[in-house]
Formats: sequence, C-alpha cells, structure tokens
Amino acid sequence: MAKAPKKQRLSVYLEPDVMRALAAHAARGGHSLSLIAEAGIASFLSPDAAERQEAAITKRLDQVDRRLSRMERDLGIAVETLAIFVRFWLSTTPALPEPAAQAARAKAGERYEAFVTALGRRLANGPKLRQEISEEIDGPPSTD
Repeated sequence: MAKAPKKQRLSVYLEPDVMRALAAHAARGGHSLSLIAEAGIASFLSPDAAERQEAAITKRLDQVDRRLSRMERDLGIAVETLAIFVRFWLSTTPALPEPAAQAARAKAGERYEAFVTALGRRLANGPKLRQEISEEIDGPPSTD
C-alpha cells in the first residue's frame, strides 16, 4: 500500500480581522483552520479561479455600462428639454421697454425662487421627468 505524501508545513501571517473570520468560518463548519486555508489556497490556484474572477469583473462592468447608458439618456433628456424651453422662450418673449424691464426683473427674482422651491420638492419627492418618459420612444402608429 502506497503512503500518501506527507503534508508540508507553511506559516502565514494574517491580519487580525482575517484570522477572526477564518476561525469563525472553521468553527461554524466544524473544520480545522488548516483545512479551510488549504481549500482557499487550492481554489485561488485552480485554473478556473481566473475564469471566476473574469466573470465577476464582467458582471461589474456590465452594471457600470448600464448605469452610464442611463446617465447618457438622462443627460440627453435634460439637454433636449432645455433646448425646447429656450427656443420657445426666445420665440414668444418680446423685448420690454426699460421701465417695464425693471419691474420684470424684480418679479423674475420672486418667480425664480418659487421655481427653485418647486424643483427641490420635485427632486425630493418625485416623480422624476425621466420616469415619465418611456425608455422606448415609439414612432407614430403604423397605418397598416
């Protein structure tokens, strides 16, 4: 009968929090610290460890890509909203004579404060404009 090769000793230094977690995990499973450490090292060195790591990174990158896509969409909505408003405002607002312009500037301060207050409420409580706009903008209905 062949003898199993003798295990070799390895001394490692662990951070106290890692050691506590290792000891707790071993105690929960009823295993020795050596068995848990050996399994962890074997897993780290296994060929599929790189594949698991790549899969985890790919998953995270996909999440980041989706978030960036949403941010790009939201920014596009904001830019288009502003452009529509500015075009409308410029085309419908006549220039005022100076006495009326001074009164309008005074009123504008009050209106701006009311706008900022309303915007703050909407941002805090919703609904957000991006929630009101469909992700998929359909074209006009077909006449088939």
